[in-house]
Parts: sequence; C-alpha cells; structure tokens
Amino acid sequence: MTDETPGDAMAEENILADETWDAGDMGCGELVMALRGRMNSLTPGGVLEVEASDPAAPEDLPAWCRLCGHKLVRMDHPRYWIRRKGD
Repeated sequence: MTDETPGDAMAEENILADETWDAGDMGCGELVMALRGRMNSLTPGGVLEVEASDPAAPEDLPAWCRLCGHKLVRMDHPRYWIRRKGD
C-alpha cells in the first residue's frame, strides 16, 4: 500500500487524449451513463479527456473508474483523463 493521494497517483503530465468530451455540469447518474458509452467507443488503452464541472465529479469519477476497471490517469478538476481498460 502506498501513501499516495488521488492527485499524487495521477501525476502523469502531458497526457495525449484520443478524444475529449465536455460533460458540463451533468450529475452522477447522467454523467456515468454517457461516459460509459464514450469509453466503449475508444480502443482499449485509449484515453478520454473529460471536462466535468459537477461538484461531485472529484468523488464520482474516481469511484466509477474503480468499479469499471478503467484507469484515472490524472485529475485536475474539472478535467479528468481516463484510460480505457484493456479487453
């Protein structure tokens, strides 16, 4: 186990996204349903850059990534970089 905080664990710099998406202020339910579809359209290992201004996004997106097996490679609210899991 490490002492990394979510910000430390996602310190990758200069991440190149394969796609970007402005989710605006979508709430959790709507956000994760739309996010699921967008992640499915990426090739395994692809990165989606998401801009999500909902105040709960810093909690919701890391939790969703853990549940779905995707990697949250960086977060700097309101921007998040998510790497699609390999199939």
